[in-house]
Amino acid sequence: MIAAVDKTPLSFDEFIDWYPETSEINYELKRGVIVEMPKPKGKHSEITGFGIKKLNYAIDQMELPYFIPRECIIKISDDTGYEPDIAVVNRVGLADEPRWESSSILQTPKSVKLIVEVVSTNWRDDYALKLSDYESMGIEEYWIADYLGIGGRRYIGSPKQPTLSVYTLVDGEYEVQQFKRDDLIRSPTFPELQFTVDQLFNPF
Repeated sequence: MIAAVDKTPLSFDEFIDWYPETSEINYELKRGVIVEMPKPKGKHSEITGFGIKKLNYAIDQMELPYFIPRECIIKISDDTGYEPDIAVVNRVGLADEPRWESSSILQTPKSVKLIVEVVSTNWRDDYALKLSDYESMGIEEYWIADYLGIGGRRYIGSPKQPTLSVYTLVDGEYEVQQFKRDDLIRSPTFPELQFTVDQLFNPF
């Protein structure tokens, strides 16, 4: 269940000042509204953990200057900020991130190589709102891991089935490739990945 915590429009800075330092719940700011985002559990958590393991392995193998923080907030605009399930961060870009050390906030696209959102019940946010926001910010690559196959038919086709959508920024707009079942996942950021959608969605 995702619920609005406070419907009074807030700025991003007010949201960060409000954000509890210790909380069992994640929060995001969407168009000035604080929204409660329950922390991943069960299958959602398994998929996120497996994705982090595989991406970290690729980072090590390719000797890239990237890392995956435990938590971070992506500032989209003055009234919107998200906590993605996985963010691959480019260390080179952190020199231009004034709030990284103090608040784990990222606000420049060159700091973020890849974002992964694992779909739960809020598929409209991942496929519409966040897709548009990450595109406009200039995030190079964005994955939507829809392991339940619950996204709208206009996004994953019919009949609906578990789908990994990989969006890549080309001339300022996202182009999408979709992978299902035993398809090997293809990533421009990590061309050496060697695992399938089934392995991602059923890791254990």
